[in-house]
Amino acid sequence: MQEIKQQLEELKEAIAKGKAKIDISSLQKRAEELKKESLKPDFWDNPEDASKVNQEISQLTEEIENWESIEDDLNDLMTLTEEIKAEEDPEGVDELRELTEKLSKRWHTLKLSTFLSGKYDKYSAILSIHAGTGGTDSQDFAEMLLRMYLRHAEKKGYKAAVLEKSAGDDAGIKSATVIVTGYLAYGYLKNESGVHRLIRLSPFNVKHTRETSFALVQVLPDIPETDREEIKKEDLKIETFRSSSAGGQSVNTTDSAVRITHIPTGIVVSCQNERSQLQNKEHAMKVLYGRLEDVREKEEAENINSIKGEKVEMSWGNQIRTYTLHPYTLVKDHRTNYEEKDVNKVLDGELDGFIESLLESE
Repeated sequence: MQEIKQQLEELKEAIAKGKAKIDISSLQKRAEELKKESLKPDFWDNPEDASKVNQEISQLTEEIENWESIEDDLNDLMTLTEEIKAEEDPEGVDELRELTEKLSKRWHTLKLSTFLSGKYDKYSAILSIHAGTGGTDSQDFAEMLLRMYLRHAEKKGYKAAVLEKSAGDDAGIKSATVIVTGYLAYGYLKNESGVHRLIRLSPFNVKHTRETSFALVQVLPDIPETDREEIKKEDLKIETFRSSSAGGQSVNTTDSAVRITHIPTGIVVSCQNERSQLQNKEHAMKVLYGRLEDVREKEEAENINSIKGEKVEMSWGNQIRTYTLHPYTLVKDHRTNYEEKDVNKVLDGELDGFIESLLESE
């Protein structure tokens, strides 16, 4: 029983520190302000803004309830430790121990949210994948990563939509951009940015030799319109063209695809996934705002010419994570040394161990 009491005391201290770190009172104040706003007669005059307010209310309410619930359950368990006598009720002690372990696991999950206090951590994420050196193998690897992140989003309960995908010459993809919609999606995925490396026996050459492939992953915040800095119209070059399939043929008869160039930085984004030119333009602008904000933040320490996008060399020595399929199976993150031996599980979207270890190390 003493062991259980000590564990609960440690949890109590940790939860108190967590609440102080996230400033639960400010979350409650923000939720009350938004609820008052939602009661105004003209609230639904702008349905899009009203929907965003309601979404934020829902997110804040859920976060506040999570903290209040875990604290209430902790207090209940601490009360039980005083009521249950070990020598008289051994089954009760076993049940209490089990409930304490469950509470500890809940705290582990909730604790991760305390690490996500960055400027854009609560937003949705825009994730792009680019095949690097390695030819067809790299393009195939890029498609493997695309599937991995789509599966991860599904497992986490996020919505994921492919905004743009460029098919590879023989297999796989040259690039793809996905928007992952959900609370804290950017905070959880932001550290996936970097070069990923695959080592395996190539299925694309007759000798079946061991090959190394690279792909670059970029994760940007999906910045809401209310938080975006205005872009001058004269700074944008907007082009339209017909969407094309993997074989190069047009998939529709109108110029629905959109390519946008931000002239001052040279950043180019495109979207051709939707049939509507307006929707493609909207999605392309989402990506552009995210990339411009990324540039602005990094510009303080680096020259803009070195951070325009895919300028990171996708080759040996720059990788953040290696996926080895031969001569053994292992996925290793080189920033934390966290490892998983079940490569198939990781490629099926089980990334929580990598994400959590990096958040905790920071």
